[in-house]
This record gives sequence, C-alpha cells and structure tokens, in this order.
Amino acid sequence: MPEGPSLVILKEQSARFVGQDIVRAGGNVRAVDPGRLVGQRIVGLHTWGKHFLIETPELILRIHFLLFGTYRIDERRDKEPRLSIETKDGGEMNFYACAVREIDRATFEAYDFSADVMSDSWDPKQARKKLRAQPELLACDALLDQDIFSGVGNIIKNEVLFRIRVHPLSTMGALPAPKLRALIDEARQYSFDFLGWKKAFVLKQNWLAHAKKICPRCDIPFKKANLGNTQRRAFYCERCQKLYA
Repeated sequence: MPEGPSLVILKEQSARFVGQDIVRAGGNVRAVDPGRLVGQRIVGLHTWGKHFLIETPELILRIHFLLFGTYRIDERRDKEPRLSIETKDGGEMNFYACAVREIDRATFEAYDFSADVMSDSWDPKQARKKLRAQPELLACDALLDQDIFSGVGNIIKNEVLFRIRVHPLSTMGALPAPKLRALIDEARQYSFDFLGWKKAFVLKQNWLAHAKKICPRCDIPFKKANLGNTQRRAFYCERCQKLYA
C-alpha cells in the first residue's frame, strides 16, 4: 500500500496539471462517470495521508490506492487504468488498482490536516491527546490509525517501533511519557526519511526491521506475526523492543 510519502511524490510530479483543462477522461471506474470531468479545469491537487484529491470547480475526486494501487504520469501500463485523465497540454495521469469516488465539498473541507504526518499543519499535541484517550490501544494499531497518524503505513509502523525500541503489543496507557513522545515524533521524522530515501531510490536499503529476518542490534531472529486489530505484518525483536503493558 502506498504510504503518505509516496503520495507527496505524486503531488509533486503532478503539480503542473493544476490550472489545466481536462480534454479526455476514461477508465473502468464505476463509482463516477469520468465523462463529467471533460471540460473541467483542475484547480487543486491535494494529499491527505493516503488519499489523493483532484479538485475541479464542480466536483472533487478522492483516489485511495488500497493495497496494490499505482499511478503513471505521462505514460501508461499495459492494462486499462481505473481512471485516466488527459489535459489540454497533452499530459496525462493514469491510476490503477485504486478506489475512486466523488466527495462533496463539506467532506473535503472536513479533512483534518493536523493529523497528516506530512502536512505543515501536523499537530503532535492532538496526536498525544488522541493516544492518551485510548489507553488500551496497541502500538501496532495506533500507528496505523489514520485519524491519528494519517499517511503512516505498515512499513513506517515497523520501522518506527524498532527505532524507539517499543514492542508492537505495548499499550498506549502503559507507555512512559518519553516513549509516547518518541512514537509521535518518529512517526513524522521517519515519514520524511522515507520520502528522501524513496526519491533517491534507496528506500529498501534503509529498512532495519520491515521484512527483515535478523535484528541488526541483537543479531537474533526477528519475530514475524500479524498483530493487533489490523492484523498487519509486524517484524520486531523480543530482546531490544520492550513490551509496555
């Protein structure tokens, strides 16, 4: 699943489409009629966590990349896109294996950018307040809660918990204040590290825990399990990642 930093890259790559008129739209999307986009001007492209938002004067589309979504700018894959948009300058955006839906203006304006770890509006105090209000919430679930850490995905979750030496089954209520602050701070810091590494095409080379077999600190096998309510894959060390429960 594309995580928040990947959507930031998409926004950067597609920035030139803002102000362009849409001359063709198609794809196998069913939730909306792509023909309604033709003649519309793109007035804004936005990201919120894992959502990519295409804004025109008459409608706003939300694209969610789910588990296997991808995109291409000014090129195509050898399969029909879920949504394809071509603009007057000849450029095109193609989206694959994603969910596309129209949202109303009120829904768009209700997006809480203070929860987006990549946003300038990110508010760590609000994150801490939300976490403290759920003392039984597991660390592995907390980091994947998009209402608290919008944009954080499974890779970031595993790497953050390894960085701060916290076991994924630790509870928010049991975490000491310094560890809670570290969890919040590293969720944002690692997201920007992720962004830099992905742009440099060295993201996987910098993974310390995700999809790894041996702990680089303890030189013992990582544990691998589907944990928490989310049942997402966790990679963790039982020696150096302390369980707070």
